[in-house]
Amino acid sequence: MTDPACDLVLCDVHLPDGRVADISIRDGYVVHAGAKLPSHDQLSCRGYTVLPGAIDMHVHMRGGSQRGKEDWKSGSMSAIAGGVTVVVDQPNTIPPLTTPEAFQARVAEAGEGSRCSFAINAGVTAGTDIPALWRAGAMAFGEIFCAPSSYAEGVAPDVLASALAGIGEFGGLATLHAEAVAPGEPRDLASHSRQRGPAGEAQVVRDLAGAGHPCRLHFCHLSTASAIAAAGTASVEVTPHHLFLSYEQAEATDTQFKVNPPLRTETERQRLWTAWDRIDVIASDHAPHTRAEKAVPFGDAPSGIPGVETMLPLLVAAYRHGMIDLPSLVYKTSWRPADILGIPRAGLNPGDRADFALYGTSASVVSADQLHSRAGWTPYEGFPAVFPTVVIQGGDIVYREGEYSPGSPCWYPGRGFIP
Repeated sequence: MTDPACDLVLCDVHLPDGRVADISIRDGYVVHAGAKLPSHDQLSCRGYTVLPGAIDMHVHMRGGSQRGKEDWKSGSMSAIAGGVTVVVDQPNTIPPLTTPEAFQARVAEAGEGSRCSFAINAGVTAGTDIPALWRAGAMAFGEIFCAPSSYAEGVAPDVLASALAGIGEFGGLATLHAEAVAPGEPRDLASHSRQRGPAGEAQVVRDLAGAGHPCRLHFCHLSTASAIAAAGTASVEVTPHHLFLSYEQAEATDTQFKVNPPLRTETERQRLWTAWDRIDVIASDHAPHTRAEKAVPFGDAPSGIPGVETMLPLLVAAYRHGMIDLPSLVYKTSWRPADILGIPRAGLNPGDRADFALYGTSASVVSADQLHSRAGWTPYEGFPAVFPTVVIQGGDIVYREGEYSPGSPCWYPGRGFIP
């Protein structure tokens, strides 16, 4: 006989309309919002802000030969501790995910090690069998590099145009790393930002958005308000590091702040906030490197910043300080990514995915020794943050006050997946 009881009830949850309700959960989904139903377990949410679990559309979980930087276990622990219950891994791995065999191996690697649910994008190079990768379960194609970056070469314009046409044939999503790189060898953060300058970024975005490519376009990690304005109807993504950091906050040659696209001036950083309402997605571009890899001359240091664990805590702190409102935070970190990717939304209504993070009233500060990434450092050291106390995934309490419990993470294949 089927047990009619719910698995978990979240008690005394403040709903967006001002009501207080109990959220009853069964089999990983919300089944009722109102008076609590009979259940096997209850969790008081009094005094907490309950947010849907975040979807981080842009992470590099490393692994394989790069496991010293990060692997699926450490990266997903970092995600969960930051209120992220779904991540989308990028394909510039070693080897890159440009064949069905490499893609399937990556899915298996993630399935063995990840504590959070995941999707995986496929890469694009000359000769890539895009339909085969779509059938293998690619969530999207990209990030496709329009210029060289760490562990990736820029895709030639003719290859890119052909790929976008192919992706458009089956209604796929292309995610684009839009940069233009001038000649030269940057010696510090300022010259790095000039070499990969705001004007070039905006022009690449404008050219791609206006070219009439027959597929859905998503621009990754845009770093300026002008680039966002150039994106037309395409969806746009911005990172916490471009919102919270400028190169003027750092020492001139501090490689921990080296990232592509680069950090901008303080004036540009503040201007980026004025585009908040146009931003579709906040994603971390979690790209960990070890301290040793960063502790080299500036020109030799890889670009990339770890950030999956600090993304939501920084944004929740910004909300508490009145910088942003709660509905837009939820929309940009959970609901809009879900809609773009075709993943069911997490939320408080019946039928929603039961992924949540509970944030208390007290703030702390970011400290690298409290984070879970193998990178072992963070550019946000000392920043105000509100970390989740409890994280729920698929109706299971998987994280509580620093302690992890087993859950049932899953792979979200793209819409073209053929088992």
